[in-house]
Amino acid sequence: MYAVVATGGKQYRVEAGEILRVEKLAGDVGAEVAFDQVLMLGDGDNVRVGQPLVEGASVKGRIVEQGKGKKIIVFKFKRRKRYRRKQGHRQLFTAVRIDTIEA
Repeated sequence: MYAVVATGGKQYRVEAGEILRVEKLAGDVGAEVAFDQVLMLGDGDNVRVGQPLVEGASVKGRIVEQGKGKKIIVFKFKRRKRYRRKQGHRQLFTAVRIDTIEA
């Protein structure tokens, strides 16, 4: 069984037992997390699509890791104007292990 959930402004296709990296969520490692915005449920031939959400469906998981992603470099440059700006950024993330999908 799989589900499509919305969190952090993005949509993710998840299955039970999978580890998912999402935008930072509040909570410590080991805390339980519930995703209530379930957009779609699928189980083989049976597919339930919400309008916009599937009624009574939720996805539960547990926080595995809180961390920072790889560094990206933001570099702004204007030629012949002596303008250069260099800035680094590391996006915060939360790794969640999906335990159950409840329909």
